[in-house]
Amino acid sequence: MKNIKVALTKGRIEKQALELFEEIGVDTSKLKEKGRKLIFRCENDKYSIDFFLAKANDVITYVDHGVADIGVVGKDTLLEMNRDVYEVLDLKKGICKFSVASLKGKYNPNSYKRLTIATKYPNVAKEYFMSKGTDVEIIKIEGSVELAPILNLADAIVDIVETGKTLKENGLVVYEDIVDISARLIVNKSSIKMKKDEINKIIENIDSIVNKEEKE
Repeated sequence: MKNIKVALTKGRIEKQALELFEEIGVDTSKLKEKGRKLIFRCENDKYSIDFFLAKANDVITYVDHGVADIGVVGKDTLLEMNRDVYEVLDLKKGICKFSVASLKGKYNPNSYKRLTIATKYPNVAKEYFMSKGTDVEIIKIEGSVELAPILNLADAIVDIVETGKTLKENGLVVYEDIVDISARLIVNKSSIKMKKDEINKIIENIDSIVNKEEKE
């Protein structure tokens, strides 16, 4: 049985992913009291898995370079980074969407003027507006992107929207939805060949849990 290295995105996706791994028979108790440890070996007669936690961008980097065989990361990060990994499974967790939002009456996609768009996801925003043939200037924002239209830095923002509560509290509304996003299981392209049996077993077992209701 070959050992599989799994990179998990810290935070909510980490917790949701571990619940899935627990459901397929992986003992993840070592991750519940992490302390200062960085790598956690979880093994039994079914699996031998080393888990480690990282920021979303780093999860994709680790998988891309083969440091991790498998990663769990949001579709938002996959779209923004566009790295050479296999996206094998939609985990249907952390469901939200990319949307275009602004103050009421401030955003006019049919305007002939060049629009300014603020976002934490410049590549996603650029691809979307290019597909529409809309001329835009993209401004990358690291913090609260909702401030940009309020302070007249931008005509609109491209951001992740889950409940829309933050937008509403700041007087912003959604004008357009771009794409649905959720947590995804990704695999290194070499690992899927070198550790085929072990990785396919994990994928198939998690898939059976994720899609249980649809199959019934």
